[in-house]
Amino acid sequence: MNKAFTKESDGEDDDDDLALPELPSGGKNYITPEGYARLRGEFMTLMDDERPKVVETVSWAAKNGDRSENGDYLYGKKRLREIDRRIRFLTKRLEIAEVADPSLHHGRDQVFFGATVTYATQGGEERTITIKGIDEADSLHGEVSWVSPVARALLKAREGDEVTFATPAGTQTLEIVAVRYPAPLGSIGG
Repeated sequence: MNKAFTKESDGEDDDDDLALPELPSGGKNYITPEGYARLRGEFMTLMDDERPKVVETVSWAAKNGDRSENGDYLYGKKRLREIDRRIRFLTKRLEIAEVADPSLHHGRDQVFFGATVTYATQGGEERTITIKGIDEADSLHGEVSWVSPVARALLKAREGDEVTFATPAGTQTLEIVAVRYPAPLGSIGG
């Protein structure tokens, strides 16, 4: 069969959503205002800056003759597919985003979305994490997704409470040492 009539995937058309954890069924895509602004900024940069530049390059390269050996054309088309795939992903995520402002809980000792929680493990080691949205959590900065096992165990608990959760190594008990939220914008002394 002629190759023109078959679709051979080289993995380039796979959706980016596969790399991120799924939302719980019926769950919302919670995100902080800062996380939403970051995703929206990336979306706008792709739409207003990067995509038009790549389209212009591809258009220019297409006019230069043989496309099969035209590096600018081939790379540009590949980059355009990557940009379009990311735009589709961001569009889907922004449409279902539920912006939740953690500063509304400032001064409380109960764990909700957006809390920075310090907890002690059974071995006495203290760790601090911030509970963020799926699309914004960065484990290198101590941020965990609200759907992660540790966050789910901590949610709705209070300072001084002990919670348990299952890990591959077995059940662990954590004691909540401190719960903090960012101060509301415009608050005095904050």
